[in-house]
Amino acid sequence: MTESDETTRAARSGDPIRVLIVDDHALIRRSLEMALAAETDIEVVGEASDGQEAVELADRLTPDVVLMDVRMPRRSGIEATREIKASVPSTRIIMLTVSDEEEDLFEAIKAGATGYLLKNVQLDEVPEAVRGVHEGQSLINPAMAAKLITEFANMSRKEAERPPQLPVPRLTDREMEVLRLVAKGMNNREIAKQLFIAENTVKNHVRNILDKLQLHSRMEAVVYAVRERMLEIT
Repeated sequence: MTESDETTRAARSGDPIRVLIVDDHALIRRSLEMALAAETDIEVVGEASDGQEAVELADRLTPDVVLMDVRMPRRSGIEATREIKASVPSTRIIMLTVSDEEEDLFEAIKAGATGYLLKNVQLDEVPEAVRGVHEGQSLINPAMAAKLITEFANMSRKEAERPPQLPVPRLTDREMEVLRLVAKGMNNREIAKQLFIAENTVKNHVRNILDKLQLHSRMEAVVYAVRERMLEIT
């Protein structure tokens, strides 16, 4: 079952969004839990204090969304993210960090993270972040998107001599337009406005892109497209 199938199923059933909180600081875990506790459509199903525990809990609980600290003992959040995405592909992961360093950002996206949230965010913004990634949005602010684009461009130049892996799935012209805007950090509403189409149409294009590329998140699709030279970012 793909991520989009999971989201559709959950929306139809009216089930709450199941969230796993992962951070090595108990105070931060408690703050995040309190921020989500009042939301009737969100349920905190577990907490973990390090990456190893996060992997074990995610495998057992199969949460819809994980709020994942980047830097933790035993196993980092990025390592845990990579393992969780391999074992529970439908889970969306939001990285939590005090840093917006380019290396952390790029490694998190490559590991399969769907969003990247700085810890100085207002707590009342956390529920909307959870809902956003659960609905298929990529949670990356414009400043981070700019850094990500820089990394994509660097990667594209470094791999310019590498032959593309075959076969490379073919996307339609409209799907490529949508993918280019995703790479700029735009959400579905912004893409719809830019292309003068309905937001649901954008969602359908994104779902088709992920199905064709056999990937799980929007940013994974951008990374793949740059690597295979389907998409040039300058």
